[in-house]
Amino acid sequence: MVEERITILGAGSMGTALARMIAEGGGDTCLWAYEKEVANEINEAHLNQAFLPGFDLPQNLRATTDLSEALRGASLVLSATPSQVLRGVWQRASAFLEEDAIVVCASKGVERGSGALMSEVLEAVLGSSARSRLAFLSGPSFAKEIAEGQPTAVVVAGSYEPTGVRVQNAMSCECFRIYTTDDVVGVELGGALKNVIAIAVGAAEGLRLGLNSRAALITRGLAEISRLAVACGANPLTLAGLAGIGDLVLTCTGQLSRNLQVGIRIGKGEKLFDILSSTRTVAEGVETARSTLELACRIGIEMPITEVVVRLIDGQLLPHEAVSELMSRPLKAEREHG
Repeated sequence: MVEERITILGAGSMGTALARMIAEGGGDTCLWAYEKEVANEINEAHLNQAFLPGFDLPQNLRATTDLSEALRGASLVLSATPSQVLRGVWQRASAFLEEDAIVVCASKGVERGSGALMSEVLEAVLGSSARSRLAFLSGPSFAKEIAEGQPTAVVVAGSYEPTGVRVQNAMSCECFRIYTTDDVVGVELGGALKNVIAIAVGAAEGLRLGLNSRAALITRGLAEISRLAVACGANPLTLAGLAGIGDLVLTCTGQLSRNLQVGIRIGKGEKLFDILSSTRTVAEGVETARSTLELACRIGIEMPITEVVVRLIDGQLLPHEAVSELMSRPLKAEREHG
């Protein structure tokens, strides 16, 4: 790894797993946690049982709840907060960011209300002059498997090639391989929207539907993601890569997927409030589904699976009714929009 002083904002499962990996490589690593008890446990017991249970953390990984302390001297900042709090965290953090620091965003979502991508949120907070220092990390990667040292391949997107290469060199290791691309929009939307499709796939699994149904939802889900992404300026080939079909397949088939598990419980008849109340982890697809549908309606893109997911999580549709709605839509050619 390239020598960098790296700070990770967000001590959830992914932030902690990446911090652990970086610190194990010998890097100067600081992890900012929102919860004081989480920071204390990391510093005193070298554990994060709330968000990454069962993994010892390196002695050289230090944690803090103080943004000023976390960002002081950091040359590379990895932002791994839930997408819906990204703006608020960075409105506070921006005052302490070193002038030439690289910011790598690993948050996946579309902001509620504004319909903004995470790149748009960060540019709004940090200013358009920061664009060349922004990069966006995505791809098929469960936090638990990163922590286990399982071989993982992801992609980092940035408008300025040297920034992506610097992130690639700083974070890649023998078990974590990073590719680069300049397609920020494609990487962001692929990473965000796969969570929505995973809820739909989970609901089908909760209904005890078969593998045919799963394959249909994944494939038609990819078509939806691609339509919206291309309409927003993405390269369609990006959706055939790690941030597209790679992440989609993992999230829709891997039992570690939080969004898949939410969908399974919805399919079994549980209410969303009860599901979300039973865990501290965040299923990004819930809020992303609503904000994505708003964005799609605004630009005139049809997204039937996303629409059904929104109605499911809002309690407007029962799971078996959702199946009937999707299967009874007007027949059309496969490559036809919608």
